[in-house]
Amino acid sequence: MPASILDSFLTASTSTFLLAALSTFLVYFAASVVYQLFFSPLAGLPGPWYAAISDFWLTTHVVRMQQCRIVQDLFERYGPVVRVGPNKVVFCNASTMRSVYCVHKFDKSTYYKSLLTNNNDHAMTTLPNAQHAVRRKAYAPHYTPSNLVLFQTDLHDYSLKLVDILHNMSGKSSVDCLNLFRHLNVDIIGCTVFGTRPGSLDNWALNMQDPLATAIYDFPKRGVLRSAVPTWAWNLVCRIPNHRWRQVCDSDRIMAQFVAGRLYEMRAKIQAGPVAGGTEAEKEKVSLLQRMLQYRVFTTHECMADQDIISESMGHMVAGVDTSSTTLSYFLWELSRRGDVVRRLQQELDDAMPDPRVIPDISVLNKLTYLNAFVKEGLRVYGAAPSLLERVVTSTTVSSDDDNFDLMGYALPPGTIISTQAWSMHRDVDIFPSPETFLPERWLEVEGLEGEQERLMRMHQHMMPFGVGTRICGGHNLAQMMLRTVIAALVRNFNVIANSAETNERTMEMRDAFILFPAAKECKLVFRPRSQ
Repeated sequence: MPASILDSFLTASTSTFLLAALSTFLVYFAASVVYQLFFSPLAGLPGPWYAAISDFWLTTHVVRMQQCRIVQDLFERYGPVVRVGPNKVVFCNASTMRSVYCVHKFDKSTYYKSLLTNNNDHAMTTLPNAQHAVRRKAYAPHYTPSNLVLFQTDLHDYSLKLVDILHNMSGKSSVDCLNLFRHLNVDIIGCTVFGTRPGSLDNWALNMQDPLATAIYDFPKRGVLRSAVPTWAWNLVCRIPNHRWRQVCDSDRIMAQFVAGRLYEMRAKIQAGPVAGGTEAEKEKVSLLQRMLQYRVFTTHECMADQDIISESMGHMVAGVDTSSTTLSYFLWELSRRGDVVRRLQQELDDAMPDPRVIPDISVLNKLTYLNAFVKEGLRVYGAAPSLLERVVTSTTVSSDDDNFDLMGYALPPGTIISTQAWSMHRDVDIFPSPETFLPERWLEVEGLEGEQERLMRMHQHMMPFGVGTRICGGHNLAQMMLRTVIAALVRNFNVIANSAETNERTMEMRDAFILFPAAKECKLVFRPRSQ
C-alpha cells in the first residue's frame, strides 16, 4: 500500500476513533445529567441543578475558600435542606444535627483523608466511628478539666510572657496577632502534648524564624488543595521550584520530624526512670505524648505503634494551634472596635484580677458572667472550624425493607453524604437575631423575663464551634481554658487599637480552608498598656 494511501487511512481511522470517543462521552454525560436531575433518589431535593450534576461547582468554591458563604446562600435561597452534589446533601436544623452526629453517629466521609498526618490516620481522619472510639480512649483522659488544671501554671506563665512581650513594645507599633498567637499556642501545645517548651514565643520576640509554627500554619491549606486534586497532580505541583510553595508541600514532613524527635526523647526519659524531686502536682502532670507511649490498646493489650503516636500528636498540634490563634485574633479585633464591650470586660476583670500580674484560677474565670458571654459570642461568630462536617448515611433500620434515612422528610439512601456547618447553625436568624452582629449580651439572662431559659437553651443547642457528638474536638476543654486565660491577661493589661489602614472589614473578611482565617492572612493590632 502506497505511503500516501496508508497515511490517509490512518488519519481517517484516528478521526473516526476520536469522533466515536467524543460521541460516547457526550452520550454518557447527557445520560448522567438526565439521571441526576430526574431519576436519582436525590432528584426531589431542592438545590441548583448545576450542583446536582457534578461536584465541580462546589469544588470551585472550596478552592476559592468561600464554601461556608455559598452554602449559607443556598440555605437562604432553598431552605434548610439543599442538594449540593450528585451525592451530597447539606442541612441546617438542630434536631437533625443531633440525629446525625449524636444518635446515628454516621461515619465520616473520605474528605477527611486529605488531613492525614505523616501519611497515616489519626483521630480526625479515622472514618469509622467505632475505630475512632478506640483511638479516642488513648487521649480523652488527658483533656478532662481535672487533668488540665495541672497545666494551669504553665498556661499562666505563657500568658504573662505574652503580656511582657507586648509591654516591651509599649504600644508603639502594631503586631500581627495571627502570627503572635500561633507562637503562643505552639508553646502551650508543646507543654501539654509533648511535655516540652519549644520556645516559640521567644523566637517571635527575637524575630527569629520558627519552621514549626510556619508548618502548622501551612498544613490546613495543604489539606484543602490535596482534597481538590488527584494524587498524581499533587505530586507534580509539589515539584514547583518555589521556596514558599515547597514550604506548604513540606509542612507535613516538618511537623513529623519535630514530633518524632520529641517521641524518642520521651521514651528515653521514661526508660531512665523517675527523677527524684519536684512537687506532687509536677509528678501528677503527664504530657499527652507520655500518656500515649504508656497506653495499651484495649483490644490487643499492645502499646501504640510509633507511627500512630506521631500521627495522633501531629493531629492535636494542627487542631490546637492555628484554630485557637485565629479565634483569639478575631476576639481582639472585635475589642479594637467595640468600646462598650471593652468597658464591661475590663470592669469585670479589674474586680476579679486586682493584680494584673496574677491571673485567677480557671474556676474563677468560669464564673465571670460577661467574660463567658464574650467567649460564647466570639465562638458563635468566629469559631475557627465553621465548615461542613461530612458524614455517610448507613442503613438505619434492622428489619424494615426501607433502609433510607429520613432527613427532614426526604428519604436518603445509604451512601449519601450529608453534613451541616457551624457557620450556618450559628447564623440562624430565628435563634440569633441580627446574627452578624457581635453581641455578648445575647448570652446574658434577663431575670424575670418569660421564656428566657428556653431562649438560652435553644441558642446552646445550635452551638457547635468544636463540632458535636462523639467526634467533637478532643481538645475543646483546653481551648476554652486557654481563651479565657489569655483574654483575661490581655484585657486586664492592655487597650487594643486597630489602624484602619492595616486592619479593617476588608482585610478581616473571613475565608475558610476547613478552618477560618482572615482574607489578608494577618491581623495587625496595637496593644497599648492601660498604664499609659
